[in-house]
Formats: sequence, structure tokens, C-alpha cells
Amino acid sequence: MRIIKLSFIILIICSGNIVRAQQDSLDLGPKNRNPLVHKMILPASLILGGALISGSRLERDFQKDVRNRVGNDFAFGLDDYARYAPILEMYIADIAGVKSKNHWFDQSKNLTIAIVVSDFITFRLKKMINKRRPNGGDDMESFPSGHTSFAFTNAGVLYQEFIDSSPYLAYSGYAIATTTGAFRIMNNAHWLGDVLVSAGIGIVVTELVYLFDPIIKWNPFKKTTGVTFFPKIDNNQYGFYFSKNF
Repeated sequence: MRIIKLSFIILIICSGNIVRAQQDSLDLGPKNRNPLVHKMILPASLILGGALISGSRLERDFQKDVRNRVGNDFAFGLDDYARYAPILEMYIADIAGVKSKNHWFDQSKNLTIAIVVSDFITFRLKKMINKRRPNGGDDMESFPSGHTSFAFTNAGVLYQEFIDSSPYLAYSGYAIATTTGAFRIMNNAHWLGDVLVSAGIGIVVTELVYLFDPIIKWNPFKKTTGVTFFPKIDNNQYGFYFSKNF
């Protein structure tokens, strides 16, 4: 029974990425009324599915099965660091000269907007819902998962920037984000529903940021070289690193 449940959730996550890949390969010709609707199918499914199972017996049994499988003393902090990996991938790819959709400043601008919006949604929901963590913590901020929404937001930006030029790089962010969410469950910090909803939030926010990106085309560094600029996000604090080579 445990293997069936574990296989079921892995199937959900994998099939979501497959659906996304299939959507990208569709011929969105003039007869297609609203391509945005197709892009919202996956995140909407994750949010709805996660919300429906939140607090359910299925969710509790799944958490119990996972902890029994990895060990009740299991604790490994990979999720604290993996969530930043898509950001590093993006800037390393820029330095390596991999073709991206946008200039580095526009990437940083979109990344910052997406993180601020997804964090706002995530932490407002945490305060509103007051769900206890599976480890019995007293903060009552289990739903949704901040680590997971952050990871999927970063992965969404990486995807948007490199899907046309380097699909493997673009999808690698989602693999890392999925790993982050899995470790939140394995570390007994979050329930399955928390992670699924957070993944949906991160994806939908980045889709909307890039939808409106042409409206906010402001870039004072478009013709400037030797400049490095990227956001710093740590414990809900936001800032920027900036350097100029002379």
C-alpha cells in the first residue's frame, strides 16, 4: 500500500512536467483562443489537488508512510540550499554565454518581482490558514511551503529564460524544485498538500510575470557592459548585489 501511494504522488509530479512539455510542443496557431489557459492547467491542478487533500487522511497516511520509509530520525538540509540552485543556474548560464530570452537586468527584475509576489501570497496564506506542521511545530505555518514556492518561482524564471535555447537547462530547475519539495516532506517540515499548492503558486506567478513583462520594459543597463546585478533573498529579506568592472 505504501509503494502504491508513493508511486501515485511521483506519477502526479512527473505527469505534470510531461503535460507542461506537451503544452510547449503544441502548435498554438491563430485558432487557439487563449494559450494562457493551457499554461495554467498544470499550476491550477497542483493548487486544487493540494488544497483538496490538505488535512485529509490520505495526506496524513502519506506523511506517515514517507517517514517510516526514510526513518523517523531522518533530517537532511538539502532543501535549505537546493531552492537557490535555479538562480545560480541562470546567472552561470549568462556568464557562459548561453542564449536567454532577456538581458540579465530584465531577468533579475522579473525574478525579483516573481519572488516578492509569490512570497507575499505564500506567507499571507500561512497566517490565514494556521496549519500545524507534521513535526508538531508551534509556528502553525505549514500551509503552504515557503521553501517550495520559492524554489518553483526560481525554476519558473529559469524555464522562461532558456526554454527556447536550452530546454534541458530550462527543465532542470523544475527537477531541483521538485527535489526541494520532496525533502520538505521527508524532513517532516511540510505535508504533501502544502508542497503541491506551493509548486502551483510558484509556477502561476512566474507565468503571469512573464505575461506582463512587455508592459514593464525598463532597463537602464541595456547598453552597459561589465555590470553584474542580481537579487539577494534570505529569510524574507530582500536586497541586491551590484558590481561594475572598470
